[in-house]
Amino acid sequence: MINNKTLKIISNFWNWIFLIFILIFLEGWARLVYGSTFLLNPFVIQSVLLFTAAPLLIGIGQTFVIISGGIDLSVAFAMGLASVIFATVIKSLAPELGYIAVLIGFGVTCLVMLIPGFINGTLISRLNVPPFIGTLGMYGVARGTGYLTADGMTVPVNNDFLFYLGTGKIFGIPIPVLIAIFFVIIAHYILTYTKFGQYTYALGGNRQAAIRSGINVKRHILLLYMLCAFCAGIAGMIYTARFSAGAPQAGEPLMLDAIAAVFIGGASFFGGSGKIIGTVIGALIIAVIQFGIVFIDIKPFWQFVVVGIVIIVAVIVDQSKNKLKGERTDE
Repeated sequence: MINNKTLKIISNFWNWIFLIFILIFLEGWARLVYGSTFLLNPFVIQSVLLFTAAPLLIGIGQTFVIISGGIDLSVAFAMGLASVIFATVIKSLAPELGYIAVLIGFGVTCLVMLIPGFINGTLISRLNVPPFIGTLGMYGVARGTGYLTADGMTVPVNNDFLFYLGTGKIFGIPIPVLIAIFFVIIAHYILTYTKFGQYTYALGGNRQAAIRSGINVKRHILLLYMLCAFCAGIAGMIYTARFSAGAPQAGEPLMLDAIAAVFIGGASFFGGSGKIIGTVIGALIIAVIQFGIVFIDIKPFWQFVVVGIVIIVAVIVDQSKNKLKGERTDE
């Protein structure tokens, strides 16, 4: 029989174990079937990291919201809206402006993306609308606004500096990956070492206790949803840079991946726990699954099945953690 201590260790590190298992399996497959390597192939590593960048950026903002006990379903089309706005602003400016056009587009997009976050935060903190319902409504609003802005089409952009940001490398690392790493470091610091992070955990752990301790809960919730929308906006701008076009549906396939990354990474479905590094591991697991299924020549639709199974495992693990906590409390 496995004792509670062993179960606790497994439940805390199952995502790491699962990632290592997948990598070992794919490495073995590459050597046996293709006579090559998976882990030491620069193209594979680069592809997996690029797969990871956008859902990870969305997942960063989602991590803060989920730790606080909420959820944001609007991030998919918030990302698409940001992609379209970014492309539209740059396209409206002279191509010879180069990086200046990109900076103006970045500034405008960041400001606009605070609006859906502000609305979400206001609905949830001031009007007590459940996060699921409030952000689902914004999902539709952002979706419609994105398609209206783009006139139902993609918005092509011709800007050399933007193209470099999307496809260039620094020290052999793709720039979108470096941008994602930068935001991971910043988010980790905020969540781990600042009062903002402490308030986020407190809010998800026990809202009433957070209120009694003097935390301005309404303001904090507002800031959390604005942060989440901002992160989705960064992901949308990276999409535009990578493909030299804005697309209103850019984030549609990534919402499940981003939310799944947070939960696979160890965040609780009930709020109060989670880490940025966990979200990184979750995003890597999903990216490896997606790329690995193509790599071993299985129909790509199986990735949805596998990711769904992993989400179910994350739920079971989360439930087992709560059960173990309950047993320790009883003791």
